[in-house]
Amino acid sequence: MPWKNGGGETAEIAVSPGGAALAQFDWRISMARVAADGPFSGFPGVDRTLAVVAGAGLRLSVHGHAPVDLRDDSPPIAFPGDVATHGALIGGEVLDFNVMTRRGRHEHSVRRVRVAASTVDAPLPSANLVFCQEGAIDVQSGNQRDRLERHDSLLRDDVTGPWRMSSESGATLLVVSIEGSRR
Repeated sequence: MPWKNGGGETAEIAVSPGGAALAQFDWRISMARVAADGPFSGFPGVDRTLAVVAGAGLRLSVHGHAPVDLRDDSPPIAFPGDVATHGALIGGEVLDFNVMTRRGRHEHSVRRVRVAASTVDAPLPSANLVFCQEGAIDVQSGNQRDRLERHDSLLRDDVTGPWRMSSESGATLLVVSIEGSRR
């Protein structure tokens, strides 16, 4: 779908409620290919977290804060969606991973997790979505077992316990947790 500001396109991974438009979502997870420098779309009342998953990097400038260089191995960066934000490419286009939650309704966290090769049955903290940035991983939740490869995602509504994961070759994951607001 087109970006809100018309500057590019995004691939929606998951949204709640299902099928919600940009002005109505409670939370949204997406990926976008960024091919040029430019302003980010404004999202009043929304908190965002951004991670680079491929490419040389993106210099993120959020009004009132020092610019931050995001690379495919750096921690995800959280920022308010209603503050002027600009992205400048570092050496070519990037693919980014974006999580947004409606402030006052939901809160989220995103963390990058590296799983070593030959990992067997390691716990993964409770999460709503696991995105495989690189490598491949087997993920087990209860009786369900799934294999995630590069850029695959697994969404789970039941977050009552840890997931188990195994990887023969190693993997880099983005782990997303979303919960109702405590504010």
